[in-house]
Order: sequence, then structure tokens, then C-alpha cells
Amino acid sequence: MATHKQAVPPPTVFFGEEAFQPIDHTEVRWLGSGGMFVNTRGTCIMMDPMLKDFDMPLLIDMPIAPEEVPHLDAVLITHCDNDHYSVPSLHAMEHVSKAFHGPHYVAELMQAEGFPANGHDIGDSFEVGPAKITLTPADHAWQNEKAKYNYRVFRLEDYCGFWIETPDGIIWAPGDSRLMKEHLEMPQPDAILFDFSDNEWHIGLEGAIQMANTYPEAHLILCHWGTVDAPDLNVFNADPQSLYERVVNPERIHAYAPGQPFSLKKS
Repeated sequence: MATHKQAVPPPTVFFGEEAFQPIDHTEVRWLGSGGMFVNTRGTCIMMDPMLKDFDMPLLIDMPIAPEEVPHLDAVLITHCDNDHYSVPSLHAMEHVSKAFHGPHYVAELMQAEGFPANGHDIGDSFEVGPAKITLTPADHAWQNEKAKYNYRVFRLEDYCGFWIETPDGIIWAPGDSRLMKEHLEMPQPDAILFDFSDNEWHIGLEGAIQMANTYPEAHLILCHWGTVDAPDLNVFNADPQSLYERVVNPERIHAYAPGQPFSLKKS
């Protein structure tokens, strides 16, 4: 089968305990795949950390081993796919994270693994340090099309994004999702963890461009690209070059290395 060359990010920027210290602003680091690490004024949060033992070959080195994470105030999980809900990664961090959060179904899965998880409805909000976090809707129930998963009906409320209000601005991680009407009706975020996968169960390239141009001032921290070595699977083959000529204010596109910090400072 013919393959094409995958777009890959710059070399990984490794980080350690220094990234978890109190700071006077907010830093966002893409962890590879759909993952994110946020340090907001010393409160440390990871979302969808897939940091070890994935079941496909990778194109990148992970920026931190989960065993090296010194502490977390919360882990956020958007949905149950193993490139987002990484059971090995969470077990490696279960004694350093104060809390685990996700939609109710994901929380049930985490609880079955022994994690003290909190389940939430879409639209629910909770606080982690100075951050207010709200679950936003997502449409990603691809399992309903596969006989392998017919042991249950997967529902919209089993998937989410996270809207994170920090003292320095708003970070929005919509999660894996088809474009929804609600996604185009949010307040203006300051930064979006931006999936642009051209896949029928993701936002799609056209949907990604529509979202980007709906929020023309938001920084776009690219995710869900350049991580999994699978050149023939469109879900893993987003290419930043497809964005620059079609996104308003293209200088806000950040095709960062895994682990590279993006600073969010209140103007």
C-alpha cells in the first residue's frame, strides 16, 4: 500500500519538576496526541495525558515520563479512547494527582481502575485552584458504528471538551469531536488546543477552519497531529501547512514541539 510522508512537529522539548513550580502566569504545553499540561499560577493540570505504553508506534518522544510527574492538582479526561484515556499513564500518576475528572461514563471507567474520579454532566463546572473548568459538548460516538462495541450505546454525554478559565485567560480544549453548532457560539477564548484532523469523527479540515475563523483572536495550539506513526490513517495525519493560507491571522497558529511552553499572560 502506498503511503505518504507524515507531518511531524519539531523535536520534543523535555521538561521536569521545574515546570510544576509556582509561576506568575499560565503556561500551556502540548503533550503530544490530544494531551495538554497547564500550569496556572502553580496549579498543575493534565488533560488526556498519553505518556506511555500506547498500542501503536509513535513519531515523537513524550516530553515527560508519567513516573517523573511530581504532583498534579487534577487530571482531566475527555473520553474513553486509549489515546486520551491512557490507563498505564494514569496508574503511573495515581498517587501524585489530587483529583480525576471526566464525563460520567469515563469516571465510571476510571473508578473501576481504582482512580478516585469525579463524573460530570456536560455544562457542569468545578474549580481546581484558581481555574474554573466547564465541560463543553462533543460529538465523537464512533463506537456505535462498530460491532466490537455493541455492548452499550455510546451517547453524546460520554464525550466532552474542557473550557478552562484561568487568571490569565481562557483555554479551550474542544476534545475529539465533529463540529457542533455549540462550538461556534462560545465566548472568545484566548487559546484553543486545536484538533484539525480531517476525519469523519473529528472536526474535519473545513470544520477546523470554520472554528478558527469564528474566534479570530484565539491562539491555536495544534494537537492530534504528528504523534502516531500511521501514514494511511487520516485521523493521525493532520498537516499544519493546510491551515496557513485559510486561517484568519495565521500568525496565531502554533505548530509547537511536544513539551514546548506557550505563555498566557493577561494583557
